[in-house]
Amino acid sequence: MSAIRLLVLGAVRRHGRAHGYQVRNDLEYWGAHEWSNAKPGSIYHALKQMAKQGLLHAHETAPSTAGGPPRTEYELTGRGAEEYVALLRDALVTYDQRGDVKTAAIGFMVDLPRAEALALLTERLRRIEEWRSSVTEHYVPEGGPGQLGHIGEIMNMWVHTADSEAEWTRGLVERLGNGAYTFAGEGEPFSGILAEGEPNPYATGERHPEDDR
Repeated sequence: MSAIRLLVLGAVRRHGRAHGYQVRNDLEYWGAHEWSNAKPGSIYHALKQMAKQGLLHAHETAPSTAGGPPRTEYELTGRGAEEYVALLRDALVTYDQRGDVKTAAIGFMVDLPRAEALALLTERLRRIEEWRSSVTEHYVPEGGPGQLGHIGEIMNMWVHTADSEAEWTRGLVERLGNGAYTFAGEGEPFSGILAEGEPNPYATGERHPEDDR
């Protein structure tokens, strides 16, 4: 799975309707340009591509009264909403995803009902434990990974990574079970989006031809 699809769909959904620069600004505000492939060109390409695929509806807007250029604003279609939820569910439950996909999923998990998020994260824990068992059973020699020389450190890294992620996921499940954060159906969740014209302290400053549209 590509993180850019989940990130762009989720960012547009947070606004209801957003132009490309708003999406880019929010993703930079979240630091996504540092931990994912959400660069300006990728964001604008994803918006146009998903509009062609029927996941986003593109609205051509009139020029602003201040004389600014017209912009294309996007909103999720019914298919886009279904795709977004499917990507989010898959990213939350699957252990062996890329780091940027997992990070994006945590950022959007409050878009699901709390009970569903808890169920997906619990299943994630089961899959982590299953994956760890497969590593120790099939890849680690009886005498331990040291028998493989320094290559054995790869297996050590896999096991320690799985243990660390399992510990973190158990903590998250406990926090959510105790009522942390506001999930779908519980009220207005924390959105973390920038208002129109609000300065972004984390903006890269890099210009892109689409920024003025």
